[in-house]
Amino acid sequence: MSSKEKRSAQVLQGTLDLIVLRTLETMGPQHAYQVASRLQQMSDQSLELNQGTLYPALVRLEQYGWINGAWGKTERNRDAKFYAITSGGRKALENETKRWRKMSELVERLLLDGTQA
Repeated sequence: MSSKEKRSAQVLQGTLDLIVLRTLETMGPQHAYQVASRLQQMSDQSLELNQGTLYPALVRLEQYGWINGAWGKTERNRDAKFYAITSGGRKALENETKRWRKMSELVERLLLDGTQA
């Protein structure tokens, strides 16, 4: 993948919270590495999240009360913090999904209008 393609797969500001919440809702409690791996897998390896991107998002979501973190053991018996979506997180996911769909529809309309001028 070229550097240009990697740049195009960067997470837009504000979307990381949405996709992390969706991942936790779908997959159940996960530690950070599992979340990053799942997002990379679902994006056909186009999306790469480093610790400097993902961990601040997890801290922010926990501070909002949208996820809870609890320490546990990984499948390799290592200590890790596992994150789970809360009921408030499910409501935020619903609201953010609606907001994202409206915004993406708006951008699509604007792009189509630009080609019809």
